[in-house]
Amino acid sequence: MLKSIDPVLNADVLYALRSMGHGDDLVLCDTNFPADSVARQTALGKLLRIDNVSAGRAARAILSVLPLDSFVDKPALRMEIVGQPNEIPDVQAEVQKEIDAAEGRSLPLASIERFAFYELAKKSYCVVQTGERRFYGCFIFKKGVIPPDAT
Repeated sequence: MLKSIDPVLNADVLYALRSMGHGDDLVLCDTNFPADSVARQTALGKLLRIDNVSAGRAARAILSVLPLDSFVDKPALRMEIVGQPNEIPDVQAEVQKEIDAAEGRSLPLASIERFAFYELAKKSYCVVQTGERRFYGCFIFKKGVIPPDAT
């Protein structure tokens, strides 16, 4: 255990989060996502897991240490529901609340079509699979920067 680090964040996930640079993408996905095959195509090249927690709980842990990119219009994406791109299922609403809490303001998730999501995921830095079993619990977060301390 480490002070001030969410215990949901295991060593492999912490290593990836620390290794990511500004503009790198992290995929947070549910149990139905083709996580292993997509993860093999990412910069990290292997699947990371945060087992036995929901997408919302995993997002809270990740966003406790990962800043979202303030230089882009859409630093957080959600996979659209096939045939219902504007519908927001409960799992996505829960992650939206975690994003807003971490950012201290409303920062709406942008949507991306399912197959476009898969293609973008392959270009990401890493894939983190959760224990989320609800459909469409798939997100992409773009890492931002942490400003220097004021002197």
